[in-house]
Amino acid sequence: MGDQLEAVHKERTHVLAEQTQGGLAFVFPGQGSQYVGMGWDLYNTYTAARRLFEEAEAILSFSLSRLCFEGPEDELTDTINAQPAILTTSAAFLAVLKEKAGDRPAPAFVAGHSLGEYMALLAAEVLDFPSALRLVRERGRVMKEAGQKQPGAMAAVLGLDAMSLRVICDEVGEVWLANDNAPGQIVLSGREPALEQALRLAIERGARRIIRLAVSIASHSPLMASAAKSFTAPVEKAPLAQALVPIVVNVTASPVVEPVDIRLELVQQLTSPVRWVESVHYMIAHGVRTFVEIGPKNVLSRLINQIDRRVQAWSVGSVAELEALKV
Repeated sequence: MGDQLEAVHKERTHVLAEQTQGGLAFVFPGQGSQYVGMGWDLYNTYTAARRLFEEAEAILSFSLSRLCFEGPEDELTDTINAQPAILTTSAAFLAVLKEKAGDRPAPAFVAGHSLGEYMALLAAEVLDFPSALRLVRERGRVMKEAGQKQPGAMAAVLGLDAMSLRVICDEVGEVWLANDNAPGQIVLSGREPALEQALRLAIERGARRIIRLAVSIASHSPLMASAAKSFTAPVEKAPLAQALVPIVVNVTASPVVEPVDIRLELVQQLTSPVRWVESVHYMIAHGVRTFVEIGPKNVLSRLINQIDRRVQAWSVGSVAELEALKV
């Protein structure tokens, strides 16, 4: 499937690039960006945000707002909850941003980091919110189930290059490069004992710092193979429309708009690395000079600043940041 997706993307990338005139991109954070209290100020300030949380709770049949605003943290961090929580919070910020700004400015591209790719689909009107929420809830369920069958963990390694980390992964086994986030920041994913050994070797060989991620699974690794298999049918049944804005996807770091390509991406994404550095470089190469990160925290804004300091990166993860946005 990987070769098929890569070939399709290469065939269509040139056409999409010629059709797209740059300037602005919307980007959306993934799992690990959740925190207790996220979205609380937005919910209490804007009716559009409150309506979205209420819609999510009607679909999910539990109090998502209370989980986001009050925790407990371990329950919010649980994959099956974190994914719909981040999606709903990000969607609430996007809804208010659209309400305040109308159709201007319109992004030339959208992109999301891992789970954030579903927000990119929502922003590009590939999915409506109820469909995106149901699909993400199912994604979280199958990933949690895969994590129970094949336990794992993830950690960011700072200050060591990808080639050195690939060598370590090959030496240790059962640990893989999961996210190429920024120069000198790469996430490893794998079985806990193997990951621990790889992290020790990384420190010995010059890594500056290790950061354990607040996730309960080994995303973007072969340990998610059973999740990808289980997720294929829900993705095939999902009502996907053609994207109104090109989506620069994780697996190939190139744009897609067609539902057939998006379906391939969403399944393969579970076991493939997130090529974030390449994705950002692609958008910059095609005219993007301003990135707006929409969702909790400011992880992607900081990564983009590390990737290329010549571009602007705004974060919209609070009411204050939303109201200060100038693009």
